[in-house]
Amino acid sequence: MIPHTPLEIYLSLFKTTTRERWDWLTPASLAVLSLIGVCFIYSAQYAVPQGSLFSEFWFKQMLFLGLGACLYVGVSLVDYRRWLGIAQFFYIACLVPLVLVFVPGISGGAAERWGASRWIQIPLLGSFQPSESAKIGVLLITASVLVHSRVGSIRQSLGVLGKLALAVGIPLFLILKQPDLKSAIVLPPMVFAMLYVSKLSTRFFAGALAAFLLVVGLVSWDLTRYVNYMEINGLKVSKENQGRYEPHSFLPYVHDYQRNRVLTFLNPEKYDKTGIGWNQEQSLISVGSGGLMGKGWTQGAQAQLGYLPRAVAHNDFIFSVIAEEKGFLGSLTVLSLFGLVLFNGIRIAGLARDRLGTLLAIGVTVLFAVHVFVNIAMTIGLVPITGIPLPFISYGGSFVLSCCLLQGLVQSVYRFRKDFS
Repeated sequence: MIPHTPLEIYLSLFKTTTRERWDWLTPASLAVLSLIGVCFIYSAQYAVPQGSLFSEFWFKQMLFLGLGACLYVGVSLVDYRRWLGIAQFFYIACLVPLVLVFVPGISGGAAERWGASRWIQIPLLGSFQPSESAKIGVLLITASVLVHSRVGSIRQSLGVLGKLALAVGIPLFLILKQPDLKSAIVLPPMVFAMLYVSKLSTRFFAGALAAFLLVVGLVSWDLTRYVNYMEINGLKVSKENQGRYEPHSFLPYVHDYQRNRVLTFLNPEKYDKTGIGWNQEQSLISVGSGGLMGKGWTQGAQAQLGYLPRAVAHNDFIFSVIAEEKGFLGSLTVLSLFGLVLFNGIRIAGLARDRLGTLLAIGVTVLFAVHVFVNIAMTIGLVPITGIPLPFISYGGSFVLSCCLLQGLVQSVYRFRKDFS
């Protein structure tokens, strides 16, 4: 029966059938990861108590996780196909705060302190990072475009790509403008994965690979010009000299501090003298000194003595704290739990009975995979420092809530995979 009244429509959102079941593997894994996160956020800040209980990072993380759990269950109870009808409105709603961060005073002085406008200050609640909600908006609008479009021939594929280029390009531009490169780099892999499962023309992916190699070439050329400019003008690659080259660069939205991070990663013997690579160097020491079993909870010297800076130990470099205090076995446990979540996400995508369910499950899974890979690779020196947090473990309110909502969508795909009445 088709619902007509507002009450019937509301009740239909939470309709249950005997065919619906809960997938317990992912929420159980996420619960354990969240508990690990709280414990090691506490450990990372153990040497310097924050004062009252409500100012402690581990306690605030518990509050965020509590809200996130409610959000996860709520989203899971709603048929994921309902999101298709509001995808455009949700997308537009996500664009508004991305624009508001550039309004003077909205970022609470963050732009003046750190040269970035990434947060919106909310009285009594703290700060909100619009790029986190933008990830959800991009996921939904991409799924909406692909579901409502025919993909197959070159002409059809070009039409879809034109729509997506506009839909994804706007938030991507605003995020890069902040600047927030770490949030921007996780969006393209998610969108490309959704395009792949939509069976877009293989010529597109060949062209995308060529474009990617071109970008790598341009970045390499820009780095060479940057180093030459600094040497010709007798300047060192250092924090004090950041911004000198930017007016002469041909790559917009690429800043000197980002170039410095790449150079530090490529040639630490030469550029670490400036102190730019301190965080990654201390992270490597943390991971390497943990051994098999670790030094024990709250006993990690790097975090407790402040060598691993306390400003990043509880968020971007939380995996380093885990590796030092629980060693290889603790790190392997975290990786195994993430492996369960990611492989289960792929399994749910395969179980989905419609295109939308597959797109949502794959998009969320790839988004999480990028976060996990880049964060851990960053802490062990495989990629330059990007500041990408580790899902459900790193501290952060906006990030926790967005992760819970996204995983709730995947749970909804599983629960409603057979209900097409």
